[in-house]
Formats: sequence, C-alpha cells, structure tokens
Amino acid sequence: MQIYQINNDQGRQVIVVSKGTIYNLTFLRPTIKTSLDLMMVAYNNGMKISDYLKEILSSTSSIEQLNKEKIDLKKSSLLPVDSPEVWAFGVTYGDSMKERQAESETPDIYSKIYFAERPESFFKSTLSRLRKNNDSVGIRSDSGWDIPEPELTFIIYNKEIIGFTCGNDMSSRKIEGENPLYLPQAKVYKYSASIGPCWVPVECLDYNNLNVDMTINRNSKIVFKGNCNTSIMKRKCHELNDWLNRSNEIPDGTAVMTGTGIIPPMEFSLKEGDKISISIENIGTLNNFVISV
Repeated sequence: MQIYQINNDQGRQVIVVSKGTIYNLTFLRPTIKTSLDLMMVAYNNGMKISDYLKEILSSTSSIEQLNKEKIDLKKSSLLPVDSPEVWAFGVTYGDSMKERQAESETPDIYSKIYFAERPESFFKSTLSRLRKNNDSVGIRSDSGWDIPEPELTFIIYNKEIIGFTCGNDMSSRKIEGENPLYLPQAKVYKYSASIGPCWVPVECLDYNNLNVDMTINRNSKIVFKGNCNTSIMKRKCHELNDWLNRSNEIPDGTAVMTGTGIIPPMEFSLKEGDKISISIENIGTLNNFVISV
C-alpha cells in the first residue's frame, strides 16, 4: 500500500495504490487532501492507516471508473508528506563508521559515536528546502567531494512512527572530513535533502529487513551501484525515534533519515548532470538530478 500526494487541475489530492489498483482517496473523502489529513483522520478514529484505508477502499473500484481521470504519478506527484522538519541520524551502520573514519582527520570520533549509547542526530531541512522525486539536488560549489546517502526515512505523527519513505541525504565528504564541527555545512545547504516518491504505513513493512539499492548514472552509464539491507543497522528506527523526541518537540509529519549503509568509494564524487536513483524494497524509487549550488 503506497500513498502519494499529487497536484492537478482539481487541486491537491491523496492517491493510494493498493494491489496494483489506483484509488483517489480525496474523491472518496473530500476532506482528505493531504497525507497529514489522512494521518489525523485515522488517528482520531483510533485506527491504523492501512485499516482505515481498507475500510474505505473495499467497496470501490479503480480511479478510472470513479472519475474517468487518468493520473500520471510520475509527473503530478508532490512530496509524499508535507514534512515541516527533516532530521537525520548518522553512523548507524558499521560501513558508514569505517568510511567516515577513512575520510576524517579525527577518525576516533566516529568510533565513539557508533558504540556510544547516544546516537548522532542533526537537523537536516525545512519543508521549503525539501526536494521531491525527479527534482534536482545540490552539490556545494565550495566542496569538490560530494555523495548522496540513500536512507530509509520514517515519518512521525503524534511522536510515533507512522510510515516510511525513501530519503536522499546529500553530503560533502570534503567539508565533514576537515572537521566534525563542520557537519552542519556538510549536510545542511540548498537542495541537500530529498524524499519520495510515496510513503507506506509502518504496519505494511518489515522495516528491519528491507533491501536498499542506489545507482548513479552519468552520461547514460552507471558509474556507481551499491546495496545493503536495513537488518544491519546498529540502531533501529524506534530507538532513533525515542532519542529524537527526548527534550524536543517534533511536529507531526516530520521526516527522519536513519543513516546509510551504502557509500561510494573514496575516489568517487558526484558531478552536475548525474542521476541518482534510490530504491527501497516495497516502497519505491526516488530519482534526483545533480546540480551545483
């Protein structure tokens, strides 16, 4: 069950794809125009997202039969959720720790983070800065060594994990490697975060065992390909969510990136024009194109 937000001549709508059939949830429930509306209605009814949707969709037919409208999800999709904030966690995979140590002038700090009780977290983006599927993402003009980080990303509602999407945490390895205190500059800048193309309710996924793949194309040729599985995360999503909510107020719809287990080799750096494709099992594929910012 995949949930999209779209915008067309009829305005903003929520689209549900279930078992190969496309449903226009907004056509069926006109008050639900966004993913956040859906979350609020399900929560207020004391229901899981999937149970609420199954109740509505069980007696309906496909979108073409409902309103004769043909929807191209690739062209009309918005962000899957209007996330007011995006947070991120780092060094949650063993490979990530090793790569950070290799690039850093202070390698011991990453080992300490990986084995510490408290995880590394940082503020990544606001809604106005957040990029969607098929948008451009940025590499810093003052960097020169830049990579994407494919990350399972969870969505929070009422402090709880309500669903998952794909995330692209753009990063300057050069700037972070110079000094760990430069992390905000390496991670937070124009077009540095993207999520999409849809989201999946938490109860519909075995999120501790999902394949994650990333491919980078340059001039129609694959220049990097890697994969991992979320089962090798040292810190699990609910642990990360618990830490994020401590002494903090997290707005509903916030997206949280959970770290990466796929990092290109030391000699690799993104270039303008590259296409980044991040696929997570049972969620979808997030595509972005690289520009310099």
